[in-house]
Amino acid sequence: MPADPTAAGPTAAAPTGRPLLAGAEPFSSPGAATASGDAATGALVLHGFTGSPHSVRGVARALAAAGLAVEAPVLAGHGTSPDDMVSTRWQHWRDSVEVAWADLDARCDSVVVFGLSMGGTLATALAADHPEIAGIAVVNPYIDPPAASFQDLLRGLLDTGETWVPGIGSDIARPDSSEIGYSGTPIRPLLSLCRALDGLHPRLGQVTCPVLVMTSRVDHVVPPVSSDVLAAGVAGPVERVWLEHSFHAATLDLDGPEIERRTVEFASKVPGRR
Repeated sequence: MPADPTAAGPTAAAPTGRPLLAGAEPFSSPGAATASGDAATGALVLHGFTGSPHSVRGVARALAAAGLAVEAPVLAGHGTSPDDMVSTRWQHWRDSVEVAWADLDARCDSVVVFGLSMGGTLATALAADHPEIAGIAVVNPYIDPPAASFQDLLRGLLDTGETWVPGIGSDIARPDSSEIGYSGTPIRPLLSLCRALDGLHPRLGQVTCPVLVMTSRVDHVVPPVSSDVLAAGVAGPVERVWLEHSFHAATLDLDGPEIERRTVEFASKVPGRR
């Protein structure tokens, strides 16, 4: 598959050496330092499958404006060319998140994690592995494992030589908004995500921190039931918010300001867990 046409305008280099898409750059803010020199609260902000930090930059900026130390990394294989994503799998994206979280954890009193779509999957997996995380806020998280028949369909496509299916980006109700990401969906990485969901589902009870779940009533990518599965499965306290005016990429949609406001409010009130 050829590189995404929006690859013009390089601003930085990815680990592969390819330039990042214009607008797909990572976001970083040091936050307001305490008397000890550390930031009081950090926030890890995660984009979704085939997306980039562009989709969550508004949330990252809002958290930074509130004084938090913020990191919004580019997940492995993302933000450059679709060719870079073909060889990546769940563990590569999970490793990207672990590195960014460890950096924040080393310099902050507490850390919250925000995630959109697969970013919500990663936030949940991180919280299951690290009970010291202060809280997670997710928008349209992909949690409910897909049916075995869907995974069989994907494997069947691979058997016929197909390696891509249509893209899932820019599911947005707002007519003047679009998402910077890839125009296609690579099948092998998608299957890896499906297997990760199968493994994450029985571990939801290990998430003991507060959880903010924001869900679009209409989502053409991840069914809202996925949010229900998350809310029912975690052990920590859950706050639910319904997004009435947005589709899947709600952070770029009409409810974007509401998501930013609620995420900042959530991050300011969750207790540290050290």
